[in-house]
Amino acid sequence: MAEDLKKETTVNATRLWTVLARATNSVAKNLSIHIQTLGICDSDFAALEALLHKGPLAVNEIGSKVLLTSGSMTASIDRLEKKGFVERHNHPTDRRSNLVHLTSRGKSFIEDAFRDHEKVINDNISVLTQQDMDSIYPLLKKLGLSIESKLNE
Repeated sequence: MAEDLKKETTVNATRLWTVLARATNSVAKNLSIHIQTLGICDSDFAALEALLHKGPLAVNEIGSKVLLTSGSMTASIDRLEKKGFVERHNHPTDRRSNLVHLTSRGKSFIEDAFRDHEKVINDNISVLTQQDMDSIYPLLKKLGLSIESKLNE
């Protein structure tokens, strides 16, 4: 593997995108496999994780955080409600919407699941040294922010 990394001298944008996309897909696939072992799907995990870290949210807020449509998010919340992981409560200031709250069962589930999920992430990334991560992080952030800025124009 180290020999493969040394062969390339000049990388163009297309080649970089291909490698970035493949790496992202590999990590995402591995994380998805882990989530499936929990007995839930990726979107349900993402919703629970958002609620764990952000607190109670409206369905559309969860959807915008996890990049899902309102319809997909509603279906996800319905599944999680049936499992006893979340509850809907009236929004205190907007009678048209509900806030989704973790139940104690849901909180316990996602805390344990997320702890294991972080281990899977760390295992995936462990091929990189701290210096590698410190080097690549600002570059990827720069790339993402630049593209996001162009999209918002």
